[in-house]
Amino acid sequence: MSWLEDPKMRWKNHASMVAELHKSGQAILNDLSADRIDLWHAVTGIVTEAGELMDAIKKLVIYNKGLDVMNVIEELGDLEFYLEQVRQNLLVNVSRMSVLDYNMKKLHRRYEEGYSDKAAQERVDTLEE
Repeated sequence: MSWLEDPKMRWKNHASMVAELHKSGQAILNDLSADRIDLWHAVTGIVTEAGELMDAIKKLVIYNKGLDVMNVIEELGDLEFYLEQVRQNLLVNVSRMSVLDYNMKKLHRRYEEGYSDKAAQERVDTLEE
């Protein structure tokens, strides 16, 4: 029996499930504030700039074009801009240095003996959480 034939399934098809479960635009709009919109903008910027950085690297790796170093620097700078915007919008005193410090401690726990595929898969740093 497929999931479509399951009598316990409350939806007849994927479209009816989405129609019932999605959050409406009006509900989203009702919850918006200037701070949330600014945070959304910053995270959207990160995703966009990461895609542009990926495209620059794709041209190097896949198309064997020379690396456009100035473009990579530009995209990294744009990412830094939006990352700082996120940190400022969180309003909880998150500095770039505190993020880097946390990341170094996390990776030290994960790779105490140095990098290995096994350590990357086991991720011992997440066992404590």
